[in-house]
Amino acid sequence: MRNLKILIQNYKWKLFITSIVVLLSLIFSFSLLAQNKNPQLKQKAWNAYWIAVPGEPAQGYGVYQFRKNLNITKVTSNFIIHISADNRYKLFINGKLVSLGPARGDLFHWNYETIDIAPYLKEGNNILAATVWNEGEFKPEAQISYRTGLIIQGNSTAEEVINTNKTWKGIRDVRYSPLIPDLIYTYYVAGPGEKVDQKKSVGNWMQNIYNDSKWLDSEELFHGLPKGVFEWTLGWMLFPSEIPQMQLTTQRFKSVRKTDGIKTPQAFPAQQSDFSIPANTSATILLDQSYLTNAYPTLLFSKGNNAQISLAYAEALYVKEADTSNWKSHHQKGNRNDIEGKRFVGREDIIVSDGTLNQMFTPLTWRTYRYVQLKVETKEEPLTIVDISSTSTGYPFQFNAKFISSEPLITDILNTGWRTARLCATETYMDCPYYEQLQYIGDTRIQALISLYNSGDDRLMRNAITLLDQSRMAEGVTLSRFPTANAQQIPPFSLWWIGMLHDYWKYRPDAEFIKEKLAGERQVLNFFSRYQQEDGSLFNVPYWNFTDWAEDKGWDRGVAPIGKNGNSAALDLQLLLAYQTAAELESNLGMLAYASQYLFEAKKLEQTIRRKYWDESKLLFADRPEKDLFSQHVNALAILTGMVKHTEALQLAGRILKDKTLTQGTIYFKYYIHLALIKAGLGNDYLNWMSTWKENLSFGLTTWAEISDINNARSDCHAWGSHPNIEFFRTILGIDSDGPGFSIVKIEPHLGSLQNAGGEIPHPKGKISAHYVLRNGKVNAVIELPDRTPGYLVWKGKHYDLKEGQKTNLYLN
Repeated sequence: MRNLKILIQNYKWKLFITSIVVLLSLIFSFSLLAQNKNPQLKQKAWNAYWIAVPGEPAQGYGVYQFRKNLNITKVTSNFIIHISADNRYKLFINGKLVSLGPARGDLFHWNYETIDIAPYLKEGNNILAATVWNEGEFKPEAQISYRTGLIIQGNSTAEEVINTNKTWKGIRDVRYSPLIPDLIYTYYVAGPGEKVDQKKSVGNWMQNIYNDSKWLDSEELFHGLPKGVFEWTLGWMLFPSEIPQMQLTTQRFKSVRKTDGIKTPQAFPAQQSDFSIPANTSATILLDQSYLTNAYPTLLFSKGNNAQISLAYAEALYVKEADTSNWKSHHQKGNRNDIEGKRFVGREDIIVSDGTLNQMFTPLTWRTYRYVQLKVETKEEPLTIVDISSTSTGYPFQFNAKFISSEPLITDILNTGWRTARLCATETYMDCPYYEQLQYIGDTRIQALISLYNSGDDRLMRNAITLLDQSRMAEGVTLSRFPTANAQQIPPFSLWWIGMLHDYWKYRPDAEFIKEKLAGERQVLNFFSRYQQEDGSLFNVPYWNFTDWAEDKGWDRGVAPIGKNGNSAALDLQLLLAYQTAAELESNLGMLAYASQYLFEAKKLEQTIRRKYWDESKLLFADRPEKDLFSQHVNALAILTGMVKHTEALQLAGRILKDKTLTQGTIYFKYYIHLALIKAGLGNDYLNWMSTWKENLSFGLTTWAEISDINNARSDCHAWGSHPNIEFFRTILGIDSDGPGFSIVKIEPHLGSLQNAGGEIPHPKGKISAHYVLRNGKVNAVIELPDRTPGYLVWKGKHYDLKEGQKTNLYLN
């Protein structure tokens, strides 16, 4: 027993070192190092080769380890390298993880990361090690691939000593095989789990003293080729990543919710507490993070020869199936805090112990979960669980906004919305982290505005706009999502992409970036023009014309009702809004001829929509020419496009709210419905529209569900529902842009019943703050604008000029 304690103490010391090396030392130099990049690396073929392990399949599933000994006589202040791989890599220098990637793109824009590895080098011998994996046919839908490969290029001649070529050695890590998740009743395309047989381990291959004599000299495939450079080779067009590397933060599970076959220490898992599982025992432990997270779980264990360990991941537990013929019965979750009488379904990793001390498992890619089910089946030897913890990951957004009010619900919704937005943002925005990890335009437009209002970091938004522009087909329409290995088209999402261009132009001082994208805007509208009838109405637009996940008569898999003649008010109004938006962009940035053309098309469409869909008896716009179906969607779009104005818009907004016979918008499309209600003059009621978000919270969700039907929601994390994180600032505090690039600030608060409210948001020149207190029937408003930024406040139709670079104190009746 004493010997075991000594072993565990030694193990704990190694755990401490491992934690420092593998986790806490992951404070990378996230800088893009633009000032130190060698410009010639964009202009000619790299001297470094793409390398692979000889004799291994090019496209199939496989995990590969590469290493190189590098002797350094003197460590310099900088040692800059450029690295990429297919599918993905982890780079280690002397056992320390220093880079993960590459950021997802396509073969024509294959990202490489630029990093300074000088802080990780030492005088003498250094071990450069890289894990590269290709998930083959099981790879995530968002993962585009050419073949397995790794490339590292030194930034200068001196740094080229690190270049990938035959001096690198490689081996296939046969421990790994794919595990396909048992999620057959839903759309899941986020990649496999991992089965890792530790008995087939290649050993401590990152150590200096490791014997790699049985490893193979790497196969040189071909030189790295920057985008735009011609050589007689195929493959990836290398492109410098324009986003920082992902944030990594250590965290611990909050509690054990349930056990079977084992009793865990009281301090576990909130604190490191080792315990033993006897031989020939089956034990199950249900761990609760207490909130949804994207993280790399790390399991430390010892001994237990041939024991099988399973780590399974779930957003929530599922109620027992009631009707196996109904797919929805497989999705029912109930309150996410409840576990009794429920079943565990989720992605899984399996590890087979080799019986040695100091074994560690961390999956190659991060997992999404609130709950983790740890199952252990021991054989002839007990197994010691030394610890389990995790490292959360995501795009390194910082919350740079503030909101203070007398209403605690706002804080709950704001915090939950921010968590949702963070989990749906890594190397791209994502619709959801658990099931798809795909950057859909409909989701991304909302997510990007959240980034601007809550963080001020626009790099992921720029990246998204560019990627989606690059996805356009020859027909002119963008793909619905990108990057994606399989093309999917949602033409209305291309129209919302034009909205994204306008959002960026409105809030960021970078008109040239949007000006470059106007050719894409024109091609999108040209695509739609081919399906316009003489009166401007769309007819038989191909592909999946998704509007919202509404479920009502006439709605089919998210497609709004279409008339017998092939016309749809929802499609016509979305096109109208895009024409209006594009006309404004062209007037300010592009060609007046295009602006005139789009305004002409918009005017024609307005007349057609009024004639074709307005029902005078109901005082509503119908979903189709038959005037038998009506929705919040169509009537909200009518307000947003200016089809109705002033008193007529206000009256229509009232009917949108009160008429429950209308097809109701889900949590996603409520973004546009709320914008319409605010435009019509009902902004003071904004907090009264939070019932969906209150219901999410009452069901124990820590992020916003994909659809309004919370019990049957597939995904528990969709950031398209986080739009209150925009409107708390834009609507309640009233902070908005009234000039390109946020050059003019407009403040028009909608305080509703709030007695006091205040906060601030980031601005390209600093920050904007607004605070309001109701006193003696008057509102005391204190507004502070950045330097050299004019603005004004609107209150009950009256305008008040605001001071630049200082506070303005107003008393409003």
